[in-house]
Amino acid sequence: MRRYNFIFSIISIFLLITSFLLAQPVKTFDAAQIELALKKLNTLGSVLYIAAHPDDENTAFLSYCSSGKLLRTGYLSITRGDGGQNLIGDEQGGLLGVIRTQELLQARRIDGAEQFFTRAIDFGYTKSAEETFKLWNKEKVLSDVVWIIRRFRPDVIVTRFPTSGEGMHGQHTASAILALEGFKLAGDSSAFPAQLEYVNVWQPKRIYWNGWTPAFNRMGINSDTLISINIGAFNRLLGKSYTEISAESRSMHKSQGFGSSGWRGNRINYFLYMDGKKAKNDLFDGIDQTWNRVKDGKKIGKLITKIISEYDPENPERIIPDLITAYSELGNIKDDYWAQIKGREILELIRACAGIWIEAISDEQTVTPGSDFVVKTGIVNRSTVPFVLEGVYINYQAADSVMDKTLLTGEFVENKKEIRLPDDIQTTQPYWLRYPREGDLYNVPDQTLIGLAQNSPPLIARFRLLFNKTSLVFSTPVQFRKTDPTKGEVYSPLIIAPLATANFENSLYIFPSNNKRKINVILKNFSDEISGELKLSAQNGWQIEPSSFDFDFENKSDEKQFTFTVSPPSNTETAELTAKVIIDDKSYTKSSVTINYDHIPRQVVFPEAKVKLLKLDLGKKVVNKIGYIKGSGDKIPGYLRELGYEVNYLTDTDFSNGNLSGYDVIIAGIRAYNTDKWLAVYQPKLMEYVENGGTYIVQYNTTRKKYAQPGPYGFNISHDRVTEENAKVKFINPNHPLLNFPNKITEKDFNGWIQERGLYFANEWDNDYEPVLEMNDITELPKKGSLLYARYGDGVFIYTGLSFFRELPAGVPGAYRLFINLISAGKYDEQN
Repeated sequence: MRRYNFIFSIISIFLLITSFLLAQPVKTFDAAQIELALKKLNTLGSVLYIAAHPDDENTAFLSYCSSGKLLRTGYLSITRGDGGQNLIGDEQGGLLGVIRTQELLQARRIDGAEQFFTRAIDFGYTKSAEETFKLWNKEKVLSDVVWIIRRFRPDVIVTRFPTSGEGMHGQHTASAILALEGFKLAGDSSAFPAQLEYVNVWQPKRIYWNGWTPAFNRMGINSDTLISINIGAFNRLLGKSYTEISAESRSMHKSQGFGSSGWRGNRINYFLYMDGKKAKNDLFDGIDQTWNRVKDGKKIGKLITKIISEYDPENPERIIPDLITAYSELGNIKDDYWAQIKGREILELIRACAGIWIEAISDEQTVTPGSDFVVKTGIVNRSTVPFVLEGVYINYQAADSVMDKTLLTGEFVENKKEIRLPDDIQTTQPYWLRYPREGDLYNVPDQTLIGLAQNSPPLIARFRLLFNKTSLVFSTPVQFRKTDPTKGEVYSPLIIAPLATANFENSLYIFPSNNKRKINVILKNFSDEISGELKLSAQNGWQIEPSSFDFDFENKSDEKQFTFTVSPPSNTETAELTAKVIIDDKSYTKSSVTINYDHIPRQVVFPEAKVKLLKLDLGKKVVNKIGYIKGSGDKIPGYLRELGYEVNYLTDTDFSNGNLSGYDVIIAGIRAYNTDKWLAVYQPKLMEYVENGGTYIVQYNTTRKKYAQPGPYGFNISHDRVTEENAKVKFINPNHPLLNFPNKITEKDFNGWIQERGLYFANEWDNDYEPVLEMNDITELPKKGSLLYARYGDGVFIYTGLSFFRELPAGVPGAYRLFINLISAGKYDEQN
């Protein structure tokens, strides 16, 4: 019995956290949404969609299941998309994963599904599931999939990709393999038995692949023989088709440039059987989705049917007494899972029918452990139902309060709560980033957190209401609110910060010689009046002067800059430089990063305060002034400035009004030809610049629409890539200028590369181009299109798919040496 109650509480916590996934307050349903929610209340079924990344999911199918079939619908993304690109900023890795997590949550807010993840890290493109599982710990990721299936309890699982590789990405194929194996193991008590302390086994009815017609055709499968669903159907209550809702949802993936237009008309999707009990006509054949599936549930089912028939959109409060009766009846059924699910749904319906608004607003956006602050709570009942507000409780409030106040129609009831945080409360941090990663898995020691999209809010306000002896609790996270002159009300999560953070100006400091250099550290105070010491330390003989500074702050949010001098040793290439803040004999080792985009809630992350030091042995500097055409989210200009180059961003205005001859070299950032329309107009001027003696370097572009042909001669950009970062590199012509000036490039320069060698290589080119490098993944034929060189007039054109946008920020010495050779290419003749 103890274990049964414990599992009940785990389900309760799980649902509580998933209901607080967004910083915005929950909006009150309109009349049509109330009717839809009532019908959903009478539907007991669930479906889990599984794929590899954010934006892999079929949002139209999710919307169809949630708002059409009225099922509890979830999407399990195996990763958070940490290895993808970023079209809206320069965040990469874990920070990009935070952005893409929030984009998924905004998408789910639109399509009505719930969001889940495993601990797997997206380490970039792979060509096979076998390669993927070499980097992921398959057993651990599989255990996460089984855990989420057991927790979510889907009747049906649907995968986005097949196990046979048609998904064209190793992680896509791996997601299908994990889903199929998870389907088979979730109901087996001998599989991952430690999970059974928290959850029960669960066996879904069936698993299907949501395929696409070209793949079926290649596989010789007649789609007419498959289960089909019209996901373009129109929902009259919502006034939109599921494909229109899908476009709104998918457009939340702004970091990936996935803005979509809505499809208005039929769209048939097909589903191929994978395992379980085969369906005849519908994915949900043979699954009882009524209250009859729950022991002692018939009474509630009949009551809800009555409520639906009596619902009046002009006067929704009339059904509140019956909704409360149904809520009370949930205590009599013998299924805690559905009691929790439907209990949450009924509470939301009661709140919507009564027009109840609740809020808990902090007077501070950022607080610290041990601090005191005030939260102002508010509630208004916009119905004539005589609810009694018994009290409002917020964790860590200084004193409880009993209010016993009848909520009169339209009266906004406010209350101030003094909050005193404990000294040992955890600071804000995405739970998957709290501990050092384990290879390509996030380290999450707490089993109950695995699968969740994000942390539970640190403070939750619970409003206790009473109606006819039935107690109701409505909850909302404590938030910060401001009024923006253009955006109106803006809500953001409450942040619990360390007392102070130390931020370096860069994540990498380059020493192109043995000379010392100054490094600035920004110290920020999140508390009140404090004083302490800021210390820097480094490995491998790097010298720091002074070793520390004393500081004092009088006001919260104040910042101070401290300048240290760092000198490299003679025999060490790299080192890690760390900052530590000491206050009252306690050490603080975090920096702070704020992520602010309009389409997601404000996020604050506290990474370790550390940076990489890199001493480079570079050849003669022959280039001074560089023009840079900004692409989509790379930091290369900053690292070139670190090396002492003058780098100016170029825009269409510079091309229309300026003279490009003043630049030694012009570089196009990644995807520039995919994103900058004006390049189509000024491409002839760029080619004229090359013809007159300039050097023009184009970094990778995708195979999607390009606004111009990047080079002076024809070449084709393909999907070719080398994903094995340690793949052997062959020099086609060892005497080529790009391999010899000003740096002699050797095999050693390709050591230590991260994630991949490169992507979107050329696969065809005119004879005017010279391929420089040859490389391949272990199971593939050699590819020569990673680096193309051509003379045009008096100048040089270079196209490269090598992933400098990853390697330079990672401080890979050989990548720097090769990139310097590229930007120096136009000076080879005059220097030799």
